[in-house]
Formats: sequence, C-alpha cells, structure tokens
Amino acid sequence: MSEQLFKDYNLTEEIVRALESLNYEKPTEVQSEVIPVALAKKDLVVKSQTGSGKTAAFGIPICDLIDWKENKPQALILTPTRELAAQVREDITNIGRFKRIKATAVYGKQPFAKQKAELKQKSHVVVGTPGRVLDHIEKGTLALDRLEYLVIDEADEMLNMGFIEQVEAIIQELPKDRVTMLFSATLPEDVEKLCHKYMQDPVHIEIKAAGVTTATIEHSLFEVKDADKFALLKAVTIVENPDSCIIFCRTQEHVDQVAEQLASLEYPCAKIHGGMEQGDRFAVMNEFKRGEFRYLVATDVAARGIDIENITHVINYDLPLEKESYVHRTGRTGRAGKTGKAITFMTPFEEKFLIEIESYIGFEIPRRKAPSEEEIAVRQEAFDEKINFQPAIKKDKNEQLNQDIMKLYFNGGKKKKIRALDFVGTISRIEGITAEDIGIITIQDNVSYVDILNGKGPLVIKAMKNTTVKGKLLKVHQAFIQ
Repeated sequence: MSEQLFKDYNLTEEIVRALESLNYEKPTEVQSEVIPVALAKKDLVVKSQTGSGKTAAFGIPICDLIDWKENKPQALILTPTRELAAQVREDITNIGRFKRIKATAVYGKQPFAKQKAELKQKSHVVVGTPGRVLDHIEKGTLALDRLEYLVIDEADEMLNMGFIEQVEAIIQELPKDRVTMLFSATLPEDVEKLCHKYMQDPVHIEIKAAGVTTATIEHSLFEVKDADKFALLKAVTIVENPDSCIIFCRTQEHVDQVAEQLASLEYPCAKIHGGMEQGDRFAVMNEFKRGEFRYLVATDVAARGIDIENITHVINYDLPLEKESYVHRTGRTGRAGKTGKAITFMTPFEEKFLIEIESYIGFEIPRRKAPSEEEIAVRQEAFDEKINFQPAIKKDKNEQLNQDIMKLYFNGGKKKKIRALDFVGTISRIEGITAEDIGIITIQDNVSYVDILNGKGPLVIKAMKNTTVKGKLLKVHQAFIQ
C-alpha cells in the first residue's frame, strides 16, 4: 500500500479540497496504481475486487483532467445498473464539486425528455447504462465530438447482463482519439477481447487479493432443505445478531416472500429488486445506507458496485447459480479493510453449483451445523435488545461537503443569452466573494441555478438583488431542488 497522500499527485487545488472534505486521505491500493497512469492519459485495464475504491480511482483523474470551460461531455462512464449509474454520478459530483464539474446520469425507467433537456445543458461527465446511452447517441441527444475519456465500469457484469454488444455499438460511435479505462472484478475472455480490439497498448493493473475473494471475509455454509430455510435464517440471525445485513435471494418472488416473513416477525427490514419502481429502489438504498433498518432482502440488482459502509453480514438465502455472483454478493461485506461474514445456505440439489463456486474462489467453504436450541436461547436476549434499539442514523459522506452550499435560482437563462461565465464574472466581483465560492452552474432556457459555497449564499442573494447579469436584473432567491 502506498504511503502517498492524494495531495502528492499534483492534483488541482479544487480536487484536493473536495477530497479533504470527503475525508479521503490515503489512496487505496487500486487508487495509488491507477491515478498516476490515468493522469498520464494512458489506456487502462484494471482487475480489482469490489470494495477496493475503483470509482474514486477513475473519478479523481477524470475530474482533474476535465476542462470546465468546455460545455459538451468530455467523459462517458458506462455502468451495468441504474443504481450504480446514480451512485457514480454522485461520487463524480462530490469529487468535482469545487471545480464545478457537472455530471449527468442517464438510464432506463426515467423520462427520456428530462434527460435530453439535461444533456442540452453544460455536462462535463455523462454516466449511464448502455441501453439508454445508446438511445441518446442514436437520437443525437448526446454530443460525442468533444469526448476524450471512456470508462467501462464493472465490465464482467456488463457481459453477464448481455450488454457487451451495446457497449461495442457505443464504442464504435466515439472519437478514436480518446483514453479508455476498463474496470472489472474478473476478466472473462469476451472482456479481454474488448480490451484488445478497442484500446491502444493498455496498461494492465491487477490488484492481488487472497484468492478471488478478500481475506477480510469469513465464509461459512449451511446445508438445509428448502422447506427449512426460513427457520434456519431466523436461527442464524439470532445467533449472529448482525448490525447490518443483506439477504440475497435468486428471484423477486423469494425476496417478496422473505421480506414479508421477516416483517411479520418485526425485523427492521426492507427489500429491493428489479420489479420495483426506480424511485422506490433509490429510496430503499438511501435508507439502508443511513442505517434506518438492519436487514435488506435483495436480488442481485444490489450485488454490484453499491458502496455501503459497515455491512457486517451477507447471507446467501439462495445459493447463486453463477460463480461470479458469489464473489459480487459476498463483496458487499468486508469492504475497505473491515471484516465481515458471508453465510450461504445450500439445498441438497445445489452441490454442483457449490463445486463451481469453490473451484473459482480457490478454497472449500467451511460447513457449519444449524444453531442448537441452547445457542439460540443464550443469544436471544441480546438479539431482542438490538432489534428493538434504533441505531444512530449515519451521515452521508457528502454531508460535510454540502452543508455550506446554497443553491440559488435566477429567472434568466439561455434565451437571455446568459452563460455560466457571465454568472462567474458577476458574482466573483461581489465584495467578499471569489470564484472559489461559486459551485456548479446549471443554465436552462429560462432559468439558471448557481451553487454558492462556503456559507456565502445569503451574501450573494443580497448583492444580486441590485446587480445585473449581462445588463439584465434577474430575480434571485434560494432554490429548493436537488
């Protein structure tokens, strides 16, 4: 592990300042390997496990390299799931906050017209799922002529979900003169082919771990008949008494069923699967991140790339049928050097899938016997105490970053020929305000939004009541939108 700090990478002052606000101090191993190569604008193939800090590994150099003055997208980041697209957009926004980097997320199950309108505005980075990105390219709503950086995140999952052809179709539309970075927990043959076909002498970086799964996770297996699974789940949760636990099921129906059974026992729980409305899925993930409930019942939609700190246990209620899924599911725990437990239930007919998983991860998963009545009785009181105790709600990692930011509304935009630079020039001339106090600026046809940093929003509102922008006196007040 490098003893370097982020400030040693010759990053711009605004990026270093944002990383300090996010409490990012020392780079992880993947970050220390990737950042210098990415800053040198070299193609990259990175094999690194989930939970190793890959998003910041590409997010930091991309935010550093972006030219703020350019209005068209300079970076495209492809992700396999909508949740991951939304999270990467948030991470890029946080890292690039003081440089005023504008990131836009585009994915399915969200109005196309709304995304089209957002892409017409200044957007430095576009994060999206392959299908929706391809839609925007085909309809001419995503400008590609200024694109310099392509990131393919979770490439093996793109392959598993059948997106690799769409990824290829996107690549073929992009400028040839670009930097391409591919990140993956595993490197299947089809992903390797993609690298050779579309990259220029890529630098290969592999972050070694103890086997395929991390050494910080304790694995165990229970053999159980299908009819006895829920009783075993109840017993295991009492004995293990997790602080924060994801229970993985193979199908949406199983998720609904298990979540309902747990709720009937008054477990603080919620569920997430692909059949739910996108807004509900986001709400559940945010509540789980904040620690509003301890148990999340999920399909594999939650297994990739979602970064939630301090998940103590992962329970595979249904054994995954794909060996890679075992790694991705269990990788939700034991993140960032912390320890975690991965517990798997296997029915008598699933032995062949277990053999594949064990061969893939390179070790036999230790078998355990179901907890005895005595063990359960000994642990019951502590379990009851924890399940009835409301944990402290965790703060978002970007809360410190956002606490001194006020978003201002102005009733003028593109139709009044107003540009972002006009706001920067006008606002930075106010006494007590510098360009460093101005955050992300969004210019729409008839309105504009400007983030004012460092608690100086009220000062700017007061001054702008009597100050013109490009010769026009605009109405101004605090905006209450995300």
